[in-house]
Amino acid sequence: MDPATVFCPNLVCPARGQTGQGNIGIHSRKDKRFICTQCRKTFTTTKGTVLYRLRTSAELVVIVVTLLAHGCPLQAIVAAFGFDERTVAAWWARAGRQGQAVQEHLVEQPRDLGQVQADEIRVKRQGGIVWMALAMMVKTRLWLAGEVSEHRDLPLIRRLIERVYACALHRPLLFCTDGLCSYLRAIRETFRDPVRTGVQGRPRLRPWRNLCIAQVVKRYAQRRVVKVERRIVDGTPARVETLRHRSQGRGVINTAYIERLNATFRERLASLTRRGRALARRTLTLRHGMYLIGTIYNFCTPHESLRSADPAASVAGVERTPAMAAGITDHCWTVRELLSFHVPPPRWIPPRQRGRPSRRLQRLVDRWYS
Repeated sequence: MDPATVFCPNLVCPARGQTGQGNIGIHSRKDKRFICTQCRKTFTTTKGTVLYRLRTSAELVVIVVTLLAHGCPLQAIVAAFGFDERTVAAWWARAGRQGQAVQEHLVEQPRDLGQVQADEIRVKRQGGIVWMALAMMVKTRLWLAGEVSEHRDLPLIRRLIERVYACALHRPLLFCTDGLCSYLRAIRETFRDPVRTGVQGRPRLRPWRNLCIAQVVKRYAQRRVVKVERRIVDGTPARVETLRHRSQGRGVINTAYIERLNATFRERLASLTRRGRALARRTLTLRHGMYLIGTIYNFCTPHESLRSADPAASVAGVERTPAMAAGITDHCWTVRELLSFHVPPPRWIPPRQRGRPSRRLQRLVDRWYS
């Protein structure tokens, strides 16, 4: 138990989310509890994770979640382990919320993306159809974002592009999508920066420079692809080819990488399987599954195409996950590491008040906010 690596999870504590400040002490080694000297609250090492206050052993919960994230049917887990179906569903929801928190904290950070591919998946649900939109970084195979909606329309694509915007540095960027026209409007409206001129009023928005958009339109006849049309919508052919070659090497403009990621999601999430009988009952359950499978893909699954040569080792290459290739982590996580990762809460912001702040509030501001 190392208090220097632990932060206070209390949402009303001004020291929340900060490590190495000397405010965390050991309350009980037997029960693995810490205490925050600022708010005087105690908490366990599993606070804020999937394993918090579970009666089942952590090893068994990790095994069940791993099986679920790799496509094992819920009914098979219920028959094999003897758990109640609602218990397994609750673990699924916990793991999905944990995956979303990890994704937003570690992956949705600005970085040079190079090339992004996006696509949608048609999902069967009881009572209708829903759509899952996904986006990935081609160079590192990193899953960037996903959104679920009942309609394949502009609001769905706009939410997806806004999440991609949160992951992007202002660098030359290439988008490769299918022929859905909503992508063009969403990308052009989202990737803009305000121009500050010092004049009062809403600033003018200027589109990103060196933002390229390419489309791959496939023509079908009797469920077979008979023609593939590649369009460059925004950007020069030379710039598009430079960005494409820098991120994927040889080849042509395509959406093969996001389609391969779609196949991974279809393999591991039963409701995405083509011509299957599994149906998603609720959109929220599908969202939890998307984040769980996506984060396990990013952090826990070595990718064959990301294998790198290690001159210090005798083997031909070192296995890497998409998160390792993107520089987010330095090793391949286990599923238990993912489920027990502590996502820090947002930092404390002093309350706004009129007049001069009190001495107590000023001391808190000087220590925990400045």
